Amino acid sequence: MVRLEQKGPPHGLDVLLARTPFFYGWAVVAIVFITMGIGVNVRTSFSLLFPAILNEYGWDRATTAAAFSVGFAMAAVLAPVVGKLLEFVAPRFLLSISAITVSLGLLLSTIAIEPWHFYLTLGVLMVGTGIVLTYVGQSMFLPNWFQRRRGLAVGVAFSGVGIGSMILMPLIQETISADGWRDACWLMAGLLLIIVLPLNFFLQRKQPSDIGLYPDGDAAPDKEKTQAQQAAADPVVDHNWVSTDWTLLKAIKTATFWWLALACSTALYVWYAVQVHQTKYLIEIGFSELEAASALGLVGFAGVLGQIYLGNLSDRIGREWVWTISTAGFLLSCILLLVMEHVPSAVMMYAMVILQGGLGYGVATVYGSMPADLFQGRGYGIIFGTISTLALIGGAVGPWLTGFFYDEAGNYHLAFYVIIGMSVLSILSVWFAAPRKRRLVAGQAQKRAAKAMAG
Repeated sequence: MVRLEQKGPPHGLDVLLARTPFFYGWAVVAIVFITMGIGVNVRTSFSLLFPAILNEYGWDRATTAAAFSVGFAMAAVLAPVVGKLLEFVAPRFLLSISAITVSLGLLLSTIAIEPWHFYLTLGVLMVGTGIVLTYVGQSMFLPNWFQRRRGLAVGVAFSGVGIGSMILMPLIQETISADGWRDACWLMAGLLLIIVLPLNFFLQRKQPSDIGLYPDGDAAPDKEKTQAQQAAADPVVDHNWVSTDWTLLKAIKTATFWWLALACSTALYVWYAVQVHQTKYLIEIGFSELEAASALGLVGFAGVLGQIYLGNLSDRIGREWVWTISTAGFLLSCILLLVMEHVPSAVMMYAMVILQGGLGYGVATVYGSMPADLFQGRGYGIIFGTISTLALIGGAVGPWLTGFFYDEAGNYHLAFYVIIGMSVLSILSVWFAAPRKRRLVAGQAQKRAAKAMAG
């Protein structure tokens, strides 16, 4: 059996799993699934902590929500740094450090008494350094393990967020209601230190070539494939683009880079503007605190099947179509949020949940796959990190600007209209980025080969 040259001595688990290459990649997916199920939802829990902190300290919404925005600004600064570090440092070390710093932020927030204390603890430490545990950090190495099944693998791994939200969000809200938000912070810190930290430190790996394997669990290239089969497996459209040894300097000189960054930035504006303010909004229009918290959990649960299905679908019909479908889910859910102000029915809320989670969360699978389709190479980490920085600017501005609009107008009307506009802009931008013009997904490549053979 042919192996790639190993870059270091294999660990015991590596030796065991390398005998079954197909399962090794999915073991990496499983670790990401668990890590994100806890890590992403800990960061998202700011939406549940937000009302309790508001009630205790009486600050205005923009001032309080700014803690999340400060964290996103720090995450934006850290994203390209993390991408560059991953060229030299194994992800298991960065993931472990992130688990520790996020836990520290949660614990220190329990003694905070001023807004700037929360900016440093829940902002810089929890949301900012927690970027490594989230879609951004995981997307810097997980796509290395897959090519043909990249969308599906990323979708399965990222669906851990939905499972985690279904379990953690009600638990965190019940803890806040029964024992206070400080006990909830202790609970979340414990989960990170007891589960996420050891799981990643001992088990996570960067790429299959480190242990002599190939992406998708292939043991070695199949030299016995027919010419037609090879054509079907070849996804390249623009050979000059794909053969380029991409660096950040080369990437930023292309329109594709900037259209992709705009698509991601506007999408994250929409995602986090809705996510941070949704709980408080639902409470204000007549839903109970538990119903509002459960809605946030149900969004994640709906996202489980949605991310897996849409991730797999993106491997067949293309990233642009799935991005369009997913962003339209956010757009329609925002329209329903506006309607629920006048018709606050449970049916409307569940419809909103399905659209937001079942469709909207599919953005994450394409976000994790599309940059790797476009900018593979030695500079991918810092390129993706820079795209994430620009995207996170949208994520940072969204919650703050939405709170500002509310404070000025006394309602969320203008804020929701802006979110709808951002959704449309995101859809247009991804079509201008046009990854299909550089490299096809597996399903598109097979259709192209079938047409060529038929012709």
